[in-house]
Amino acid sequence: MQMSTCARNLGWMLAGIIGSCTANASTPRELAHDDVAWLNRITYGISVTTAARFSAEGPRRFLQEQLTAPATLPAPISQQIDSLEISHVDGATLLREVANEQKRIASLPDGEPREAARKALNDRGNTLANEAARREILRAIYSPSQLQEQLTWFWLNHFSVHQAKANGRWLVADYTERAIRPHALGHFADLVMATLQHPAMLQYLDNAQNANGHLNENYARELLELHTLGVGSGYTQQDVQELARILTGVGVNPAGDRPKLKKEWEALYIQDGAFEFNPARHDFGDKIFLGQQVSGAGFDEVKHAVDLIVSQPACARFVSRRLAMYFVADDPPQRLVDQMSRTFTKTHGDIRAVLETMLGSKELTQSLGTKFRDPMQYVIASVRLAYDDKPIESVRPIVNWLNALGEPLYGRATPDGYPLTASAWTSSGQMSRRFEIARAIGSGNAGLFQPEDGAVAQHTGFPQIATRLYYDSIEPRLATDTRAALEKASSQAEWNTFLLASPDLNYH
Repeated sequence: MQMSTCARNLGWMLAGIIGSCTANASTPRELAHDDVAWLNRITYGISVTTAARFSAEGPRRFLQEQLTAPATLPAPISQQIDSLEISHVDGATLLREVANEQKRIASLPDGEPREAARKALNDRGNTLANEAARREILRAIYSPSQLQEQLTWFWLNHFSVHQAKANGRWLVADYTERAIRPHALGHFADLVMATLQHPAMLQYLDNAQNANGHLNENYARELLELHTLGVGSGYTQQDVQELARILTGVGVNPAGDRPKLKKEWEALYIQDGAFEFNPARHDFGDKIFLGQQVSGAGFDEVKHAVDLIVSQPACARFVSRRLAMYFVADDPPQRLVDQMSRTFTKTHGDIRAVLETMLGSKELTQSLGTKFRDPMQYVIASVRLAYDDKPIESVRPIVNWLNALGEPLYGRATPDGYPLTASAWTSSGQMSRRFEIARAIGSGNAGLFQPEDGAVAQHTGFPQIATRLYYDSIEPRLATDTRAALEKASSQAEWNTFLLASPDLNYH
């Protein structure tokens, strides 16, 4: 999208939220109070490095990079990610491995060797899932492309899969890397199609079992209700059934062997990694879906159905509202949702364009500092503020914190994803756990710099929060109660804890 529309679309600049749109982007500038609030919203949380880049580049260039340019990770983080097995193996290969090993285990007699083999396979699946979480956490903390990271997390939650079902642990890394991340700022229809064709989704919502004569409506129902149109949007039970018929034959082939097919079906067979469309399992009868006839044509029916879904006004409203709930308010203003919906429709679901409309709205500007952070946002924001770009060695504490706060990566058992509203995350137990996390980070005893392989830690874990960024740009914005609490701190560790646990850090 051309950013020459900056003066028209990015109203926060003209409104004086982050400075003039005509400012020289190469001239470093001091951060105003609202600069910090805005950065806290479009990134996971402000850090010295992010603030310095914003200051040097200016708001226009900074936002353009967030919307369009994938950024390079710091070398130490890139090296950590490259060392992971998931960085060098795809989901199809892993599925074949697990299928072959399951067959081997099934051939073993009952006894200790069989149980040991099962445990080894289970442990390997856990290791792969842990690596997937490690990669996403490292990217969330250190990637300069912070908006992309938030969108990746948002869509992972929107198109949620659970690692504990079927072979999910083996697939969640590939699902994130191939189905979600490449399309996080692209077109919504491409995102839907990518998730629809990924074995993680097809196994999780049972479409791998959906076949002509053995209809399974689970994925069809959730695709309409949770992923695209929303409850009460006008689709009927008949639409669910017809979509399920359209989706027959869309499944998974872990072994990768091409099935024997009738000659007239051979050209209709599709295989991409572990995904397959098997025409022998497909219902070729004509369907009426969302008021339109869908003629029996194989996988082209699926493409047609997704185009029909995404072109519905209800889809534009549903997706726009969900994005606004995440970035603006639990109950976003209808005017903003309508504006975003119009952009969605006009651009055929261009997520980047919809975000531009949202980021340029007065509603987003007016909401700064009022949105309660979910656990992922809170934990990542705290680590970014405490340690800036200093590379952590272990994400296990972060994984444990997210588990304790009820929002583990790939851990939502139901397909609705984690809640986007504050009421789900503001219980007394939740706030108490957040205080303990703040204490662990603030005291330097969190274990973030203890290598996971048991090697001797090379760096201290004590955070340096009281930087020039803090005194120049954060402290002036703190609430009166937060300042009073900080003045009573008896040590630097306690001061860190009070700041990280404050409402100022829990809201953005």
